Amino acid sequence: MTDLRVLIPAAGAGSRAGLPYPKTLHPVGGVPILLRQFALLRPFDTRPVVVTSPAGKAPIAETLAAAGVAADLVVQASPTGMGDAILCLDDAPGSTPEHVVAVWGDIPLLDPRTIAATVERHLQAGNDFTFPTRHVDAAYTVVTRDAAGTVTALAETREAGAEPGPGERDIGVFAFRRAVVFDLLRRRLPGALGTTTGEHGFLYIVRHLVEHGCKVEALPIATTRDLVSLNRLSDLDGHDAAGNPA
Repeated sequence: MTDLRVLIPAAGAGSRAGLPYPKTLHPVGGVPILLRQFALLRPFDTRPVVVTSPAGKAPIAETLAAAGVAADLVVQASPTGMGDAILCLDDAPGSTPEHVVAVWGDIPLLDPRTIAATVERHLQAGNDFTFPTRHVDAAYTVVTRDAAGTVTALAETREAGAEPGPGERDIGVFAFRRAVVFDLLRRRLPGALGTTTGEHGFLYIVRHLVEHGCKVEALPIATTRDLVSLNRLSDLDGHDAAGNPA
């Protein structure tokens, strides 16, 4: 069996959405986002690692216990960025897997076929970093490719000082080799700290992986449902109670 663990950074407080609980616990179709993700990711890891905030640990633990599902919860002591959240995997018991599948904890409508195809391609191609993408009219993150179509970078438009425009974006799902990615994250290489947030980011690592000769692949296979993430409750507008397009 492949040495792989699922990591779900879920330290978002839900304040922008006006929620009194972690946004990963917001119900979609009557089921909290986190539990929807657990069901989706069970074929790859029956005991995922979930990164929580100090205040979010108890309600997340209670939700998981009530649903009868197992997880390793690790606390990100302060909101210092997604790069640090990813590194929290080191605090989980026995968590030194060869491969990691990271899924942002606020994505409620992921298509299982997108996840399966991403993981399959990552392992079969021997990639160091693999992620699904989609071409959209307003890309808040942008994939850059060279003339041969090879990925060279992935960046947030706000960090680049640009307005979202047509482009290829990620969806918040990444499969990667833990050792090489964690090594580069710990170095705090150029671009590690966001110019607008001051936080340790994660997407900047793609450029450094490419520069270090690592094998990075972006798969333009994501669906429109995969693109939905919960920052504000209005982000779910246009979807019915089950999460389907209305």
